[in-house]
This record gives sequence, C-alpha cells and structure tokens, in this order.
Amino acid sequence: MDMKKNIRTYGPAALSGFLLIFAFPTFDLYPLAWVAFVPLLVSLWDKKPKEAFISGVITGIFSFFGTLYWIYHSITHYGSVPLPVSVGLVLLLSLYLSLYPGLFALIFSLKIKTSRLPALLLAPVFWVTLEFIRSYALTGFPWSSIGYSQYRFLYGIQFADITGIYGVSFIVLAVNGAVADLFIAKRRRAEMPLFPMTHTLIGYVVFFVVLLFIFGYGYWRIHQERPGGFLRASIIQGNIEQAKKWAPAYQEEVAGIYRELSVAAADSSPSLIIWPETAVPFYFGYDAARSDDLVAFQRRLNSYLLFGSVMVKRPPSPGNPALLTNSAVLLDREGNVSYIYDKIHLVPFGEYVPLRSILFFVDKLVAGIGDYEPGDKVIKANTAFGSFATFVCYEIIFPGLVRKFYSRDGDFIVTITNDAWFGRTTGPYQHFSMAVFRAIENRKPVVRAANTGISGYIDSSGRILRVTPLFERRVETVDIKTDKSRSFYSRYGDIFSYLCIVALLLLLL
Repeated sequence: MDMKKNIRTYGPAALSGFLLIFAFPTFDLYPLAWVAFVPLLVSLWDKKPKEAFISGVITGIFSFFGTLYWIYHSITHYGSVPLPVSVGLVLLLSLYLSLYPGLFALIFSLKIKTSRLPALLLAPVFWVTLEFIRSYALTGFPWSSIGYSQYRFLYGIQFADITGIYGVSFIVLAVNGAVADLFIAKRRRAEMPLFPMTHTLIGYVVFFVVLLFIFGYGYWRIHQERPGGFLRASIIQGNIEQAKKWAPAYQEEVAGIYRELSVAAADSSPSLIIWPETAVPFYFGYDAARSDDLVAFQRRLNSYLLFGSVMVKRPPSPGNPALLTNSAVLLDREGNVSYIYDKIHLVPFGEYVPLRSILFFVDKLVAGIGDYEPGDKVIKANTAFGSFATFVCYEIIFPGLVRKFYSRDGDFIVTITNDAWFGRTTGPYQHFSMAVFRAIENRKPVVRAANTGISGYIDSSGRILRVTPLFERRVETVDIKTDKSRSFYSRYGDIFSYLCIVALLLLLL
C-alpha cells in the first residue's frame, strides 16, 4: 500500500525528471522540455510542504543524473576512482543540484494555493530565480539549465540577446505553466467555486502576445544583416590521447602532429590557426628550447597562431610549488607574443581544490599537471582581422563571464577545450551546444577548437555551420562572418534575471 501511495505521490515528479533527460543532447528531443514539467506542476497542487520539496528533489535527481552521468568517466578513468565511488559522487552532485528544484517545488506549491496568479507566471519566475542562483552559488554550475535544451530551436531563442539564457528557461517554464493551468484551474474552481479566472485569462492573452513577439523577433534577427567582416580561420583537432598529452616519451610526437596539421592548414592561407586547450606538451616560455622551436615554426605559417598552454608564472622553489595557469597564447605573424589570457574560472576539484584549508583531505578528482591559479584580467586580443576573447574549457558555459569581455566591443569569440576527459559520452555534445547561446547573447560568432572534438563554427545567430566528429584528427578551415554589433545583453547583463528575483521577493511578501 505504501509503495502504491509513494508512486501516486512522487511518480509525476519522477516522470518530469525522466522526460527532461531526453530534451538535451544527444537525444535532442527539445520539444519535450515544453511539457516535461507539467506532471510535477499539476501534482504540487495538493502536496504538503515536505512532499512538495521531495517531489522537486526527485525531479532534479532524475534530470541531473541523466544529463550529468558522464562526469563519472573523468573521475574513474583519469582520477583512478573506483566506478561505484565515481557514480556515487555524481549522485551526490545531482543531489546538491536537486535542492534547487526542491525549493522551486516547495515555493510553487505554497503560492499556487494562496495566490490568484496562474502557474504560467509563478513557475517561470520561481524557476529562473533559482536557476540563476545555481549559476553562481559555490563557484557556480549552470550545466543543464533548461534553456540549453533549446539550442536547435533558433527562431525561438534569438531573444536571448536581451534576456540571456535565463529568458529561454523562463519561456519554457511559462509554457509548462500554461498547460498545467488547464488542469489546476479545474481544481481551483472545484475547491473555490467563486475563484476568479480573470488572472489566468489575462495571463494567457499576454503570454500569447509575448510568444508572437519572440517568434517575430527571432525571424528578424536570423535574417538581419549586421555589420562585420570576414575572417578565414583554421581549427586544428589534434585528437591526442589523454595519456599521451603530457607523457615525456610522446612530447615530440604530439608537437609533430600539431605542426603537420598546421602546415596543411596553411595551404588555405588562414589569418588565424587555432590549437586546442593545453595543446603544446611543455610549459611555453619556461621551456626555452621548445618555445623557441615553436616560434620558429610558426613564423613559416604566415598566420597568427593561438594555442593553449600551461604557463609557469612562478618557478618552483624549496617549500613552494610552481605557480601555474591554464592559458591561451597568441603569436602574430612574426612570432611575437601579442596576447596571453589566463583562465579565470577554474574547474573545482579538476584544476584546484576549493576551500583547501577546510577540505585538506580532498585531492583533485582528476589528475592534471598541478593546481592552477586563476587569472584576473578581462582582456581581448586585438588584431588586424578583429578583436576576440578566448574562453578555456567550461568557461564558455558561464554567460555572465563571457559578456564581460564584450560589453564594449568585439568581433568574434574563440573557445578552446580538451573534451577528451568526457570520452564518448553526451558530455562533449552538451558542452558544444551551450556555445550556441554565447553566440546569440553577444551577437558574436564562436569558433571552437577541441582536442578530440567537438570542434566547429557557430555564426552570430546561433547556426551551427561546421562541426567535427569525435576522436578524429581533423583540420577545418572556415570563413567566419564577424559581427560588430552590441547586444542588449552584452551591454546590460542579467537585468531580466534580477527582475525575476525582485518578482519572487514581492510574491513571497
């Protein structure tokens, strides 16, 4: 009997979480996101506070574990952590992330019973506020934000250049709320025969007008001609096995692969050749001989070369380890270093251990070269063919960080990464898909170079124009249309999200 009761109580929440998994890559059934929350929202009408919170947590555990399961691969294969332990750690992360849907469900269940406002307004305001907080709390982790599921729905997401990704999440939750209102309205009228439906009807009308604006705006933006020039860039996908990247015995082989691919790329006369994150198998600038060899080689390419390298900012000394940064370096046609960017947002437990004084017993879960120091300079490279910022690895998933570089100007975005950590899971596909929103939000094309893939090119309307397969050695030369326009989001940031926070506070009061 208890089992049947639990299924009736929490089954809808589990169904919502299960459906959300299929809205993200690689399933890409993104229309599911527009109705996936309906079972949860409808079920919250008659839930007690504890039951509502647990329902939200269950939805979160299903959806987050289903979309983030791939993290186990990095922990097990490169951190030497047993499989059961790594799966347990992913479950632990999913449980933490599920606290946000739990709070959402708790607040929604309380307000839907005491407020006259429809679910199509309450649900998106509450969800976006908590999703925004999740993007910043405890270093932030915006992976699997609901809006990201819509990266292929180009006509419906162009307004992200006003609201950011959170506006897309808002609309998705609003549609779910509108559908849920059809069921909730019956219960409201049954329990309160005199309940006024005016708020719900007005909400539907206003929301319909908003949807018309969104799709009209999307059509205009996609077909709009914006100021910019053209740039030819070559993306080098070295496909270096993770075990070989830093093994001394393979240093020359790795360097030779990138040189061979770059020579082939040079035949297309690119203005810029891009290597992935930590592509060079040595400390550029610190290993003088190998650094000089790379510069001498690059001078023969007659193009700029951007590459990822671990940089030694302070050599090791007795009692003090080396101070290292995960950096991007740009050499001009003459081989001069014209730009160095040090990665600002490091991966916790991958590139450093947060709160080390407290978590002194925790080593990094993924074995790397060492603990890195974060950069602190928001800088762009300025060249004859345009200015650009470089985002290393998962920095590209943070909309607030990316917009800081383009609040004044800029022509295109470069992101370099090493997704070999993810193996052949859904991780690389999800990582790539998020770059679509950085292109739209800032109206800047994105060029992506990944060690094992996925590499590619996304235009400033979010269209994926070039994409490489995983684990293939490739050279991709693309003609990029740069974009000099400045979006509302680039100028003013997350005003929409702040308005949601204010709305939530007013509704709670």
